[in-house]
Amino acid sequence: MKKVVFITAPEMFRDEEYYKPKKVLEDAGIEVITASVKTGELTGRFGYKTISTVLIQNVNSDDFDAIVYVGGAGANIFFDNPCALKLANNFFKRDKPIASICIAGVILANSGILNGKKATVFVDGKETLIEKGASYTGASLEIDGNIITANGPEAAEDFANAVLRAVKN
Repeated sequence: MKKVVFITAPEMFRDEEYYKPKKVLEDAGIEVITASVKTGELTGRFGYKTISTVLIQNVNSDDFDAIVYVGGAGANIFFDNPCALKLANNFFKRDKPIASICIAGVILANSGILNGKKATVFVDGKETLIEKGASYTGASLEIDGNIITANGPEAAEDFANAVLRAVKN
């Protein structure tokens, strides 16, 4: 069974950016594990609840087929989090799918993996992507190799399907 890890803020993540991709992947038979800076209950911006079963520092890229960074205001705790940045690089080096939605694209930019890549992000993160060498497109969804980026909650369904295709390939 394929496994995907979702890196999710303990609070203020965008509910639909979490549950829509999770449902699409699980409906396709893919196991989704949620990791954060704490284990236990996490709460989204609009009250959606989920459970983190793994601390981010305990995520091993060898155990997963892909990684998804969930957006929302809470994602800023990962912008400079050494574990979050290292994970992006580990998945990148192993040529595994790496996905971010909304402002979480800043995490990928700060990890250095977007340098020279086409990418999108919630408008607030545009300058960071450009500063870090990404080719910012402003599209709702962007795929460049194994890197999938989306710009916000309206793109959650397309983002979910892009992640699913990447994991299946």
